[in-house]
Amino acid sequence: MTASHDARQSLIALRSEVAKAIIGNDAAVTGLILALLCRGHVLLEGVPGVAKTLLVRTLAAALDLRTTRVQFTPDLMPGDVTGSLVYDPHTAEFSFREGPVFTNLLLADEINRTPPKTQSALLEAMEERQVSVDGEPRKLPEVFVVIATQNPVEYEGTYPLPEAQLDRFLLKLTMPAPSREDEIAVLTRHAEGFDPRDLTAAGVRPVAGPAELSAARAAVREVTVGPEVTGYVVDLCRATREAPAVRLGVSPRGATALLSVARAWAWLSGRAYVTPDDVKTLARPALRHRLELRPEAELEGATADGLLDRLLATVPVPR
Repeated sequence: MTASHDARQSLIALRSEVAKAIIGNDAAVTGLILALLCRGHVLLEGVPGVAKTLLVRTLAAALDLRTTRVQFTPDLMPGDVTGSLVYDPHTAEFSFREGPVFTNLLLADEINRTPPKTQSALLEAMEERQVSVDGEPRKLPEVFVVIATQNPVEYEGTYPLPEAQLDRFLLKLTMPAPSREDEIAVLTRHAEGFDPRDLTAAGVRPVAGPAELSAARAAVREVTVGPEVTGYVVDLCRATREAPAVRLGVSPRGATALLSVARAWAWLSGRAYVTPDDVKTLARPALRHRLELRPEAELEGATADGLLDRLLATVPVPR
C-alpha cells in the first residue's frame, strides 16, 4: 500500500515538474502519464510550434528516462528506425547496429510525413516490443513508449496512417494553440531567458523513474472493474459500429484500451475501482482515432469527437 501511495505521489509531482517547461496542455501531460502506466503508445496531434517535441523531452527528463527523436521524412527507410546489420571488414562478419527505436521514449516526429512502408516498421516494435532483423528478434527496453507527433491531415505532404497502425495507439491526444493568457506566459518566460534546449537550467529534475513506474503499473492491475462498467464500455464501443455516420467502428482492441486507461485514471485519482465517469472522461482520447467516418458524413461536418459526444449522451450509463 505504501509503495502504491508513494508511486502515485511521484507521478502526481511529475505534472508540476513538466510545468516548469510546458505552460498549459495539462490534458496532454496527463494522457502521456496514463500511457506510461498502461504501456501504451500515443499519437500527439497539433500544428507546428505548440511544443509537442518539448513536452516529450521534458517528460523524459522528469522521469530519468532515455528519449530519442526521429524526424520522419519521405526518404526515411525502415532500417533507419529499427536498426540494421553492418559489415565489419576487419572481422569479415555482420554485426547489428541498434536503431533509435532502442530507447525508452521514442519521439516519432511528424510520423505522417513518411510513406506507409516506414510507418509500418514501427508496428512490430509497438505491438511485440521487439524488432526482427535478418530473422532474429531483438527485445526492446522494459519501458518503451512510442509518442508519434502528427500534423493535421489537411496539410500538404502528409500520408494518413493506416487503420492497423492507428489501432495500436492507446491514445490520440490533441495539442491546440495556447490561450491568450498561456501564450503571454510563454513569451514572458522566453524573454526572461528560458532556453528549451537546456531543461536543466529550467529547473527540470527527475521526480520519478522506472522503479516508480513499475510499482504504479502493479497497483493499476489491482484496480477492480465491476461487470456493469465492463458492460458500459462494450455498449459504448458497439454503438460506434452501429452509428450510421461510421464506416469503421471501434474494435475489441479499442474497448480493451478504453478500459485499461480508465483503470489507470481511477488509480491516479486515488480510487481502487473504476466508475462510469472514468470511462466517459477517457472515451474521446481512447477512441477518436479508431473511428472512420463515412465521406458523406465528413462533408456534412461530422467529426469523431462530435459522434462520441452524442453516443456518451445517449448510451445508458449504469447506476
